[in-house]
Amino acid sequence: MRINPQLMEKIKESLSSVLPITAIVLLLCVSIAPIQTGTLVLFLFGALLLIVGIGFFTLGADISMTPMGQGMGVEMGRARHLTLPLLAAFVLGLLITMAEPDLQVLATQVPAIPSTVLIFTVAAGVGLFLALAVLRTYIKLRLSTLLLIFYSIVLLLTILTPGSFIPVSFDSGGVTTGPITVPFIMSLGVGLASVRSDKHATGDSFGLVSLCSIGPVIAVLLLGSFYRPDSASYHGVSMADIATTRDAAQAFAAALPVYVREVAGAMVPICAMFFLFQLLTHRFKRNELLKIVSGLVYTYIGLVLFLTGVNVGFMPAGQFIGATIAQSPRPFLLIPVGMVMGYYIVAAEPAVHVLIKQVEEVSMGAVSQHAMRRSLSMGVGLSVGIAMLRVLTGISILWFLIPGYVLSLALTFFVPQIYTGIAFDSGGVASGPMTATFLLPFAMGACEAVGGSVMTDAFGLVAMVAMTPLITIQLLGVSSEMRKRIAAKQFEAYIGQAEDCILYYDS
Repeated sequence: MRINPQLMEKIKESLSSVLPITAIVLLLCVSIAPIQTGTLVLFLFGALLLIVGIGFFTLGADISMTPMGQGMGVEMGRARHLTLPLLAAFVLGLLITMAEPDLQVLATQVPAIPSTVLIFTVAAGVGLFLALAVLRTYIKLRLSTLLLIFYSIVLLLTILTPGSFIPVSFDSGGVTTGPITVPFIMSLGVGLASVRSDKHATGDSFGLVSLCSIGPVIAVLLLGSFYRPDSASYHGVSMADIATTRDAAQAFAAALPVYVREVAGAMVPICAMFFLFQLLTHRFKRNELLKIVSGLVYTYIGLVLFLTGVNVGFMPAGQFIGATIAQSPRPFLLIPVGMVMGYYIVAAEPAVHVLIKQVEEVSMGAVSQHAMRRSLSMGVGLSVGIAMLRVLTGISILWFLIPGYVLSLALTFFVPQIYTGIAFDSGGVASGPMTATFLLPFAMGACEAVGGSVMTDAFGLVAMVAMTPLITIQLLGVSSEMRKRIAAKQFEAYIGQAEDCILYYDS
């Protein structure tokens, strides 16, 4: 049986992404953070599933999610009346978010608010802001203006919300932009902008994910202000008793059906909306539809393998390593270790692979995959270092979020619009399942070990991971513009010298 060469290429790419963080964890296990043999076996099994899962997922996203989103975006952009596209965007955002597995987990952390109320509120926030993002492409409103308005509202709402509830509110923006929704929404933005021919069309193809990340934060802050919950609770990760490799295999086998159902529930709304769209528009031919269906199968298999591996294998390892380092004679090592893990772990986020590829294509190589990957890694590394500092000291997250967002919003006035859209989209993409199931348990384990409050000191890591790329990607834009100006001046000087030489020989 011949294996798909494209799939093998994607698996090789995912191997290069997962291998560094696997090597770092193994190095920690034999040095400063020895862990139980069973937990290590789970981690290694999980790493294998991650490599294969990311390979399947990225290939599936390329041949299904991207054409689906772009096709729907093009047809929505051509609509004569706004009512139907905006309604479709709202319903799509609502349904996708309600099916997001990470949102179900978040809802269990807040017993003061009924789970159904919290889930529907977050989903409605995503739906409203996805409709707003679609509207922005029609009326050609500058993204930085909307970001300034809505992040100002967010900062004002933090005054009305209980302090213990604020980290969960900001984290909600990260859990709603999952690996299924991000590629689809980004492609939808590219399709919407492709209908236009003005100079800002390329820049406006980004920004949908960033706006969809703000909606849940505002919605949950408003909900917290209304319910006034005194606190939010946290339920720790139970450590499986693994004595043999057969026990490890059984742990994965037991978890597999759970993620089979969860991923199916998350993909059904997108597939249903797409096939309804196809019935109404007949945009795709038979061969294209068959290719999209095969891509959806790849996407489904990849995401099931990925989520099984990361939840069963990586979550307990992250929590155990964090607790072990925090209990050691040198707990301050949490900061450099966290920074190194954050730097490399973002490369294993499935949606990051889709984002950097799409950015390079849309920008026609002006923003390279290497530059994007490096900027994202630097941002996430910095954010995890700050999160570990908060775990050790208990500093309020607002001391970092407020200056960070003020700086990132200020930069929007000095960088090209395309960098603003890419930067704010990157924040939602970087805070994916790898962050939620490895870095967050790492912070929780460390926080419990030092006797801190998990809800105020550990939660908020997702929010920090979503915030720092806003700065690093825009600084990449500033650097790019400076290089262009220097190159332009050098070219003008060269032309001037050439003209002087011509005049000299003519005379």
